Amino acid sequence: MAEAHSLRVLIADDEPLAAERLQLLLARADGAQLVGTASDGDSAINLTEALHPDLLLLDIAMPGLDGIGVARALAAQHPSPAVVFVTAFDQFAVAAFEVEAVDYLMKPVEPFRLQRALDRTRSYLEHRADRPRAGKGSQWLEEFWASDLSGLVRIAAKDVDRVSAERDYMRLHVGRRSWLIHHSMAALEEGLDPELFVRLHRSAIVRKDFITGFTRNPSGRWIARLADATEQPVGRLYSDRVRAIAGR
Repeated sequence: MAEAHSLRVLIADDEPLAAERLQLLLARADGAQLVGTASDGDSAINLTEALHPDLLLLDIAMPGLDGIGVARALAAQHPSPAVVFVTAFDQFAVAAFEVEAVDYLMKPVEPFRLQRALDRTRSYLEHRADRPRAGKGSQWLEEFWASDLSGLVRIAAKDVDRVSAERDYMRLHVGRRSWLIHHSMAALEEGLDPELFVRLHRSAIVRKDFITGFTRNPSGRWIARLADATEQPVGRLYSDRVRAIAGR
């Protein structure tokens, strides 16, 4: 980076007013320096190769190559710039996760959210050398993107206490908070580390160390007692998981 405390930032957005707003917010933010602007995907790539920014504030819906495509193309650079998506749409969160975006901001961007994204980027760049790249580290899901009032938030898989199904969505429960994500239960069961998580019902996955015990109801079906004092019925098709956990 240009300075230990300053990020070199490139803005890529095809909407002039949106790009201008980002420039104004960036000028008021701490530890950031604007080095250029681009209005389409190809220009974003060319300017990145010429200017070597630390961070791209990158729109997704742009003429030609979209923001996801830009992020994928730049991932081949060593080192590649950090990417924070800035968009009016939340349906690209999964794709953003796949290209290892540092953050995902919803338009109109609030000053505190931009500052938080800059702080996250700084931390990401400082510790990037210590992190395994996607596909070369764990084979299991390590994090999720979920909608938040101010945009989207990154949730570490290891922090999820349990997952419950709600129609076409899954609810991630983390302490007293929860978030909805657009995944299937089957995909989550396949993607979450089986050493950490277990599926106990067709509509429930639970982190193993969140289970405090098991009991049976009057009909003989297993019930899992959880650390938050709630209970999770165990589906008949998953009763073998109880014996596996209990070592019986």
